Amino acid sequence: MKSPIRYIGAVGALCTAAALPQNAGAVTDEEFNALKALVTQQGHEIEQLNKIHEQDQRELQQLREMEILSHSAATNTAPAGEPIAQVQPMAAPPSATPRATHDFMMVGDAEVQFGKVDGQNAGFELADFAPIFLYRKGNNLLFEAGFDVKLQNNAPNSPGSSTAIDLSFGQLDYLLNDYVTLVGGYMLLPLGTYVERGAGWLNKIPDDPLPRGVLPSAGAGLQLRGALPLGQSGQSLTYAIFGANGPGSADGSDRATALDLDGNVGIKSNGTTGNLHGSPSGGGRIGWFYPWRAHYDFELGLSGQWGTWDDAGKRQWSAAVVDAALHLGSNVELKGEFINTWAETGDMGLIRPRGWWIQGGYKLAAFNLDLPILNNIEVIGRYDTAKDGLGISVDRWTTGYVYYFSNTFLFEGDYEFINSNDPAQNHDAFIFQLSFGF
Repeated sequence: MKSPIRYIGAVGALCTAAALPQNAGAVTDEEFNALKALVTQQGHEIEQLNKIHEQDQRELQQLREMEILSHSAATNTAPAGEPIAQVQPMAAPPSATPRATHDFMMVGDAEVQFGKVDGQNAGFELADFAPIFLYRKGNNLLFEAGFDVKLQNNAPNSPGSSTAIDLSFGQLDYLLNDYVTLVGGYMLLPLGTYVERGAGWLNKIPDDPLPRGVLPSAGAGLQLRGALPLGQSGQSLTYAIFGANGPGSADGSDRATALDLDGNVGIKSNGTTGNLHGSPSGGGRIGWFYPWRAHYDFELGLSGQWGTWDDAGKRQWSAAVVDAALHLGSNVELKGEFINTWAETGDMGLIRPRGWWIQGGYKLAAFNLDLPILNNIEVIGRYDTAKDGLGISVDRWTTGYVYYFSNTFLFEGDYEFINSNDPAQNHDAFIFQLSFGF
């Protein structure tokens, strides 16, 4: 709002001029009349401004009174019979879906393959459907179970097909605190990292590394695991300690061919329960994770397991695994494992099933070409070798690719060059696979 004060000075000056004698010769009649009209006009303007100023003052006073009344109503107790209307908090809207849908989830993967091995017919197969069911109860308790569902032809001279359903793992996870998780059930064993991080569609190659066959993948027992930060640089120390039934004997004997890595689950086919032998296995893993910038990291781990395996509880079985992984940016990955196991037997003495594998991948997106098809391709290579401790050895070179339709929908293809002293395994092969992770 403009103040009328500056107009008052102008009016005073005009009035003084009007009071001057006309014979002074300074102002003519025409000039005087014009000046008089100007003063009259400005007087009207001043009157209008005063009215506007008075209206503004009244509105400001009303606003102040309303503010005082509002504050008084909020702080003072209202007289009886005149309750003050309070602003009620807005209730949270009901969930659009039942809460249970947030506690239960199904993830997993599925693969379809087409392949050919030298000396055999080419064909399609449903390689695997592997759902994982997750159920979370509260903030600390999680149950997870994974299955492998496979369709296969029946035995020779038996028409039709059959479906095999295997329980890969079924375990409870209880978060004791930020650094310790208790795991119990038929659990994945932390021998290396492949089973927990690289199996299924995450593998990028349709089949498992050969030396993984000399290790159990899961076992019935209990486990404590977690991670501890090392300083402020992002480094961490991961650990796992477990006790499990351990390997068993397929026929109760201590013969080398009776060693059964995954069959001792605590329940026998005749309905009795308990470990097949009197001494469960123990083991664990410790790992060091070192990142030095985004997408650049290195991990090194050492794991092992030891215990008895025959029904008499006299023969020892043990394993040691060294695993490593290296990432150089988003496009370069290198990882592998060295595996050594020892088994005491009654017919062949001490045997040493062992092997190692190394795998690398390079994404062509690193070339930053304006070619979307090439940018979606990752070139893969792997070398793996295994010895079963009974005289059979296999060496395999694999070269292939992964085409990414998306991060979870992959088209993989590879060719395998195989060299073995077992004629049944000494056959090259190629495999194409569609993999979908969900």
